[in-house]
Amino acid sequence: MTAKFAETATRLNSNSVPASAVAMPSLERCALLLDIDGTLLDFAPTPREVWVPPELEQTLRQLHERTSGALALVSGRSINDIDLIFAPMKLPAVGGHGAEMRLLSGGETAAVHAPPLDPDLKSRLAAIARISPGILLEDKGYSLALHYRLAPHTEKAIYESVAAIRAENPHAPLEVLPGKAVCEIKHSGFTKATGVVELMKHDPFTGRRPVFIGDDVTDETVFAIMPELRGLAFSVGRHSDVVDGHFEEPRDVREWLTRLLDPPH
Repeated sequence: MTAKFAETATRLNSNSVPASAVAMPSLERCALLLDIDGTLLDFAPTPREVWVPPELEQTLRQLHERTSGALALVSGRSINDIDLIFAPMKLPAVGGHGAEMRLLSGGETAAVHAPPLDPDLKSRLAAIARISPGILLEDKGYSLALHYRLAPHTEKAIYESVAAIRAENPHAPLEVLPGKAVCEIKHSGFTKATGVVELMKHDPFTGRRPVFIGDDVTDETVFAIMPELRGLAFSVGRHSDVVDGHFEEPRDVREWLTRLLDPPH
């Protein structure tokens, strides 16, 4: 068996491996890249109701220090929204599914070659929320999200409506991101993966081994690029065949991150 084949076989059979069983690089050599909803934080009925446990805030602060700043939140949320959730912290981040980036804690946020949605199309897509009062519309600037956690019966109608609008605008560069009780529409051409690739080109991330944790379909693009970045990928809540290990739920991720600060000798 060749080394390349052995490495591939290991990854393809790693979907039953708990994250705690995977050897981690030292914090001095790795870059921690963390999704938020469903990964660090438990889901809430609406995006605004998520809660950051005080002990998680302390853990993230210490990990940011121990990695010399190479810790970033990677999310579909805008960086402004991320800052509101984790206030007063302003950690490095990739926001809007790769549309924007902040390299340093408390630094400036910059757009990453990501055009916003066409205003007319955004208006038509936003009107889909009228299907039911239980659908929550979220304008993220670079994308539009239709949350139906409070109206699960509307899922089919939402996706059919989005498909109809796309069929009427076949040349519009739209991408639909199915998530956990959410349908998100954004301009194509950028993803969490493109954001992570760009992030890893800059200090303090460059030269480090990325460790990415995510839970959703939108995180699959980052899982896919971890081998070429010599990184590690972990899924949350589901066992994927393209990751190095998994966590059962966000609480396990939070506990694992805390243990990284005091590894066994």
